[in-house]
Amino acid sequence: MRYFLTGLANLLLVSLTTFGQTTSTTGVTSTAGATTADSARAVGKVTPADTSAPGSSAEDLLAGLTDSTETQSLLPSKMLFTQRAFWGPKGLLRVLNVAPLTTESRAKELNVRRAMLVTHQIGGFVTLAGFVAQGLLGAKLYNATGESYFTTKRWHERTAMFINYSYGTTLALSLFTPPPIIGSKRGFSTIKLHKYLAIVHLTGMITTNVLARMIQENYQLKPYHRAAAYTTFITYAASIIALKF
Repeated sequence: MRYFLTGLANLLLVSLTTFGQTTSTTGVTSTAGATTADSARAVGKVTPADTSAPGSSAEDLLAGLTDSTETQSLLPSKMLFTQRAFWGPKGLLRVLNVAPLTTESRAKELNVRRAMLVTHQIGGFVTLAGFVAQGLLGAKLYNATGESYFTTKRWHERTAMFINYSYGTTLALSLFTPPPIIGSKRGFSTIKLHKYLAIVHLTGMITTNVLARMIQENYQLKPYHRAAAYTTFITYAASIIALKF
């Protein structure tokens, strides 16, 4: 009986304390005005757990939108198909986590891009010099006879092999370089002219190599081989000159 009365007294004391706190809170709330109380009744009681959840969700949503926007701004909307295959949002290097799509990683990629494009330009001049040498050897080969013919032909083939390697390397440096932050602008530019001419001299390069093999069986293809070679050289030189203006 004594324990019961003691427990009852304690329960009464807790109830009075809770009531006092509630009354104090109600008094503070009532000073805010009847409009606030009516609005609270209309909306319904909001517990601390209710207020924290929507705020947390909103912050997570805004954070997600910020991350998404930041990710999209790290890459241009338009890229070469080779760049998208390796450096795109779902490119091979991203999937393998070799080059994660982050601000720090993109800064490093831009340094790699700069180095690759500088090497691309150097390779372009080296290949152009090879084209000049090949043109001179080709012109000599058409009129050579006897031992001079075989010697010139041998050097002509070696130069052709050198050009194929240097041209292919220079082309790969352009196709597989990391993309810039901002894509190319609309309208005509020397960069676009450089790319259009690249399509022409790449086609001419392939045609020249194909005809070079076919000439061994059909010498009547020599004029076409020469025309393809000159077209390749002219458009290649023009593509380099275009970048200087």
